[in-house]
Amino acid sequence: MPDSFPEGRPFDFIAMGRAAVDLYGEQIGGRLEDMQSFAKYLGGCPANISVGAARLGLRPAMLTRVGDEHMGRFVRETLAAEGVDVSHVKTDPKRLTGLVILGIRDHDTFPLIFVRTDCADMAIAPDDFDAEFISKAKALVVTGTHFSRPDIDNTCRTAIRHAKAAGTKVVLDIDYRPVLWGLTSPGAGENRFVASSNVSEHIQTIVPHCDLIVGTEEEVHIAGGSTDTLTALRRLRELSKATIVLKRGPQGCAVFPGLIPNRIDDGILGPGFPVEVFNVLGAGDGFMAGLLRGWLRGADWPEACRIANACGALVVSRHACAPAMPSWTELSDFLERAKKADGPTKLHEDPRVAYLHRVTTGRKPWPQVAALAFDHRWQFEELAKKHGKGPEQISRYKSLVAEAAKRVGQGVDGAGIILDDKFGRDALYASTGRNLWIARPVELPRSIPVEYEHGPDIIQTLRAWPQEHIVKVLIFYQPDDPVEIKAAHEKRMRELQRACHATGHEFLLEVIPPRVKPGEGADLIIDSVARFYEVGVMPDWWKLPPLPDAGAWKRLGDIVRKNDPHCRGIIILGQEVSDNELRLAFDAAANEKLVRGFAIGRTIFWGPAEQWFAGQIDDETAVKRVAENYVRVAALWRDRKRAT
Repeated sequence: MPDSFPEGRPFDFIAMGRAAVDLYGEQIGGRLEDMQSFAKYLGGCPANISVGAARLGLRPAMLTRVGDEHMGRFVRETLAAEGVDVSHVKTDPKRLTGLVILGIRDHDTFPLIFVRTDCADMAIAPDDFDAEFISKAKALVVTGTHFSRPDIDNTCRTAIRHAKAAGTKVVLDIDYRPVLWGLTSPGAGENRFVASSNVSEHIQTIVPHCDLIVGTEEEVHIAGGSTDTLTALRRLRELSKATIVLKRGPQGCAVFPGLIPNRIDDGILGPGFPVEVFNVLGAGDGFMAGLLRGWLRGADWPEACRIANACGALVVSRHACAPAMPSWTELSDFLERAKKADGPTKLHEDPRVAYLHRVTTGRKPWPQVAALAFDHRWQFEELAKKHGKGPEQISRYKSLVAEAAKRVGQGVDGAGIILDDKFGRDALYASTGRNLWIARPVELPRSIPVEYEHGPDIIQTLRAWPQEHIVKVLIFYQPDDPVEIKAAHEKRMRELQRACHATGHEFLLEVIPPRVKPGEGADLIIDSVARFYEVGVMPDWWKLPPLPDAGAWKRLGDIVRKNDPHCRGIIILGQEVSDNELRLAFDAAANEKLVRGFAIGRTIFWGPAEQWFAGQIDDETAVKRVAENYVRVAALWRDRKRAT
């Protein structure tokens, strides 16, 4: 029978303990000594579990500390962005956030260095929480590392006492890391088992208070004080009535709610999934997230184990821990495919797995976008030349436009910018990290077929970009273009899409038919979108000219939904039109839910630009007028009329 839990609590569970930054070597198959670059991810067993559970639809909270520095802010912001409650992620003014440096040597070797001497999360104190906070959760998840030192051991036991008093279930993830118990040299972080009677005896004082205990065979060995698995399980059963879940890697898991049988296979078995292993790090945390999803939502043990094992199978196919955690959407799809005889096994290479993971995890919601687009380059060059000005003045004016966007951005729902790095670099950098929707062009202006502004090595270009910058490309394209031009456009878009996927950037495709007037060519636009889907181009965002009526927008929306149900949306471009034309364009799109907003430029900034370059207005007046125009256009979008 499924366990029962208190009703009406705001959190499914509180995870207590490690919250760190993982620095993963990007070169696969080499020594950690030879790594040349590292990717930065959220890490730490409880943090990984919390992210994984949130992606599966649970409501977790994190109880930990981070440093008062950049890595600590990264941990807090990442947890919050994933839907984890961070009200009890405390900032420690004296300690640094923990770090882990790790790599992938081969299928069995994962070098790992913990940089955690007196780190922030090991200083959680009883004053960081109270009984009321613990009582808000159905379960409290504690992990082995946080019993390894006297002070943090006392803190965790305080939380357990609050949990027992409140009817909150206590879950122990044994999470045994010998190096963190001082049993190996600091450089032996990958060592998963060192026998220690002291550690065994210590853990055995914890297990009597637990309702659920989860560990690998090695972790059960340390907790039970024996390298014979059945003997260790029986010792745990002597001490605790908890349900014990034994993780068995590729074999899946076994659950023991009551007496320990004579054979492990006589437990409740959860078969594993036959997948190719790429990286085992984080798989156990994914397993725990899935197990908690099943357990806390009332599933029986076979179903909870099926979810847990599937999560572990997906995580072992990826580079990273927290970012590798699957969403409920991709998990459900994998479980459905796994029922078939030819179900997926090489998940690391499976395009559907990669697609669903990319589009259902780690993306900030943008239900609306109101972007001020001023990535124009050749237009500004001509304007500056007309008035005897140069690149410095163009850059200065773009900084003024960015200042206008900053001043009114808080009052514009979904505020954003599209800005280049040729003339707008300083403004672009100043705008980054300020909760704006930001897109950045890669195309060489007016190139047909499209070329990249910074040279052909687009992956190298994008690796230098902040991840929040959306890759925007404008192409002049229509299906009846000459075959060689159309083919070149399409090839370049597939190449750009691969580069965006490789570097973790979102991709915005702006398509303008080159031989039609603004407001015309609806069929050409719709056919162009359909054509790109036919050739395998699936941008996260579309930026398109206005369509004439609601029927045209529905036709377009249906094509996008059919080919990419997870598309972020469509943004209407402006092409320097009047307010009345914008109003009509917005009204026509009002019923199409995929239209998320607008990216308007010259209607907002061009009039003030002409006056500023001519010396007719000063900087402050230019900023004020651009800001007023931006607010006016945003109001037109906000007040658009839906067709009856």
